[in-house]
Amino acid sequence: MEEPVEEPEETEDQAAAAQEGEASLDEIIAKKTDEAAPEEAEEDEAVVQTGREERVEALTVKVVPQQPTEFTCRNCYLVKHRSQLADKKRMLCRDCA
Repeated sequence: MEEPVEEPEETEDQAAAAQEGEASLDEIIAKKTDEAAPEEAEEDEAVVQTGREERVEALTVKVVPQQPTEFTCRNCYLVKHRSQLADKKRMLCRDCA
C-alpha cells in the first residue's frame, strides 16, 4: 500500500504573495534576504567580490572584406561561399531557404 504524498505547506509570505498576485520578484527576494542569517550574507558578498576578475586583453582579429566568391545571407546575415547560395533572387543560404 502506497503512502500518501504530502505536499509542502506554504509559508505565510508565499500564501500572501499568491493571494495578491502582484508581488514583484524583487519584493520576494528582498524578504528572503532579510530572513537569511547575517553569516550567509557575508559569505555571499565575499563570493560576489572575488568571483569576477577583470581581464584586459587586446583583441587581435584581422577583419577580411567580403570576397567575390562569397555572399551575405539576407536571413541569417552570415557570409558564406557562393556554393551555399540556394535562392539567388532572395539571396538565401541553404540553411535558411
